[in-house]
Amino acid sequence: MARFKLTDTEMTRGRSNLPASNAPRANVVSVASFLAPFILGLIITALMKSPFGAIIGFFIGIFLAQAPRIAKQWEKGVVLRLGRYTGLKGPGLFWLVPFVDSVSAWIDQRIITTSFAAEQTLTSDTVPVNVDAVLFWLVYDPEKAALEVQDYAQAVSWAAQTALRDIIGRTSLTELLRGREQIEEELQKLIDERSTPWGVTVQSVEMRDVVIPDALQDAMSREAQAAREKQARIILGQAEVEIAQLFDKASDSYRDNPTALHLRAMNMLYEGLKEKGALMLIPSSAVESMGMGGFLGAAALRQKQLTGSGAESDAS
Repeated sequence: MARFKLTDTEMTRGRSNLPASNAPRANVVSVASFLAPFILGLIITALMKSPFGAIIGFFIGIFLAQAPRIAKQWEKGVVLRLGRYTGLKGPGLFWLVPFVDSVSAWIDQRIITTSFAAEQTLTSDTVPVNVDAVLFWLVYDPEKAALEVQDYAQAVSWAAQTALRDIIGRTSLTELLRGREQIEEELQKLIDERSTPWGVTVQSVEMRDVVIPDALQDAMSREAQAAREKQARIILGQAEVEIAQLFDKASDSYRDNPTALHLRAMNMLYEGLKEKGALMLIPSSAVESMGMGGFLGAAALRQKQLTGSGAESDAS
């Protein structure tokens, strides 16, 4: 199986929908915890005419502002105490020991979508294809996601891309185009096996597009057109066989019933005479077997009369 290096485009697509980085963020409780002692220190400074009150209030405010944290409804905060994992906090308001505890990561437990691609990947029958897909996944165990892998979101993206390339490499082009559902199920199972130790589970995988070279598209179009023409000719041949069988049954009926045969002959002449100037070609064997001599004479006379009346009307 051919191996390719992942391009910058693939890496960009894979990271486009990843969660934002865990940056420090303020909250209203932290701001209030800082302002309360600082304002009290300013008041003391104003009363005592000494800057020590404001300075002490400032440092106390800085200390207290480190304690409150607020996690959103869909988040879990990973708390470390002097570098050691102590537990998960949230959602809502929780408190830390200032300068001792820290939130190393915020784990988003909502369903996350990650788009990924495999560009110029060879199928098992050596056809280069570009495949775009979307991965739907979520973190079911925030503790494993925080402790077992450095960056779980990036790890899931890379696992999805490598799994997609692996499946394409052992799948033919026909299977890739016709068996998308089966490939999506196999891809979901493969990614889920790789990401489960990280506390991540895959909900579903959807292949958005499969792009093949233009020359191959033209060849496949011609092949499909030839297949349709072949099928049309087969259907026409089957119809001819059925018609021949019906004519054979009809001949059996006419063989033992001369009256029906003469009625059929009269109907054929009538159909031919409905069109002015129509030319009728009748086999000589039909004239003898069906007794059409008299009918043909009457038909010729009638045709002559129609032709003569038409000529007279044109002359007038």
